[in-house]
Amino acid sequence: MAMLSNLGNYRNFGLLVMRVGLGIMFILHGYPILLGGAEKWAAIGSATKYAGIHFLPTFWGLMAACTETFGGFLLVIGLAFRPVCLLLLCTLIVAALMHFGTGGGLDQAAHAIEDAVVFAGLMFVGPGKYSVDKK
Repeated sequence: MAMLSNLGNYRNFGLLVMRVGLGIMFILHGYPILLGGAEKWAAIGSATKYAGIHFLPTFWGLMAACTETFGGFLLVIGLAFRPVCLLLLCTLIVAALMHFGTGGGLDQAAHAIEDAVVFAGLMFVGPGKYSVDKK
């Protein structure tokens, strides 16, 4: 379609929209977990057992909450973009494994898998020119 062919000129704006949208959603998801305290962190961190990690669930839950909250903020501003994408990818893989491990199947794991695919792709593309990391 000729009408949409010029949108390729706005790749950096598209990356900005993706970064800000995903970042805000991860902040909104991670912040309540971060404020939930040790019990909430242990509950979230216990998902690592589905990835073969059976120690320190409270620590892993806190790390997941920090990754979602602070990683979401870093996504929005475009700082440390690729490392944040990698950390969020790891968090989402554990989330997907947890959904499969608890019998939820693809219906339950789909959101985590979809976000993981997006972050895997964004690691290769980068944050775009409208970011603190711009090159």
